Amino acid sequence: MDDRDFMRRAIACARQGIGVGQTPFGACIVHDGALVAAEHNSVWAETDSTAHAEIRAIRGACRALQTVDLSGCAIYSTCEPCPMCFAACHWARLDRIVYGASIADARAAGFSELTISNDEMKRLGGSRIEIVGGVLRDEAAALFREWREGGKAKTY
Repeated sequence: MDDRDFMRRAIACARQGIGVGQTPFGACIVHDGALVAAEHNSVWAETDSTAHAEIRAIRGACRALQTVDLSGCAIYSTCEPCPMCFAACHWARLDRIVYGASIADARAAGFSELTISNDEMKRLGGSRIEIVGGVLRDEAAALFREWREGGKAKTY
């Protein structure tokens, strides 16, 4: 499997979330080519503003691998991680962040994203994490339209 395959898994997670009234974000974590965690955003279901897909996937991967050090892992996110999620990826020592849509796409969909990119956070913070953006961007960005058309869309 390659980056596109794992991004499609993250997209599928986002669609699951959309189907249950959540926002259009999905993420999965891979270790040695194997999927160890896959989650969607559950902010509204959990009444928890930190229940982003990336945070939930990190928690799941830590449980599955029984460690807080996710060195050797990559996270695939349908959207460029917000600053909270980027920091969590850094602290979890993930090797890579691979994302589809951009923070600008999320802002355009109505989310109150901070406009600092992952590249800028990496530079300012001196993080070693590799960042690969734009993987299946059109498919990932289409999730915002699907979510709006689903009739349950509400932002935060």
